[in-house]
Amino acid sequence: MSQPINYVAPVFPTPAGTQHNDGMTLRDYFAAAIMQGLMSSQCQVDDPYPIYAYRIADAMLKAREAK
Repeated sequence: MSQPINYVAPVFPTPAGTQHNDGMTLRDYFAAAIMQGLMSSQCQVDDPYPIYAYRIADAMLKAREAK
């Protein structure tokens, strides 16, 4: 059975034992990078860019878990 994707993993983890962990998730970081690429290339996609970006980010997280 595969592990569930961790959609809230922090993009910049803090040392163990640290209580502070606010900020962007890895999923948000991936989606932002994808959005930047989509916007700069003026790529045409079927869904609105943010929805498409998060779909790709989710696929990236899933691929990361499969390693």
